[in-house]
Amino acid sequence: MIDRWSHRLVRIVLAVATAGIVLGGCNPMNATPISEINASPANFDSKEVVLHGVVKAPTRLPLLNLKSYVLKDDSGEIDILTESDLPKVDEKISVRVKVANIAIINGEPLGTTVTEIARH
Repeated sequence: MIDRWSHRLVRIVLAVATAGIVLGGCNPMNATPISEINASPANFDSKEVVLHGVVKAPTRLPLLNLKSYVLKDDSGEIDILTESDLPKVDEKISVRVKVANIAIINGEPLGTTVTEIARH
């Protein structure tokens, strides 16, 4: 009987811990300032980061199946590509993104893109 309760308690603790890790990953307090990415996109190449800010300028180009929006925080703004529905203008969001560059030549990035992975 104690063994069954022990297993149940362990599962509950693991579920709560996992939820905390997943939800904590998009906490605005853990967000990377947008200015850091804009200043040194090569340092973020192939990395995932969390951004937090206010949505501006959602754009949809149906012929190219392309959607993007501008995310603005206190340090700057950045264009984010998405496959999801576009967020609303002036909506405050946290978003996990992947930063990628087409190439880095002599330390200079070329063709930086920021693609949404998850929105919270």
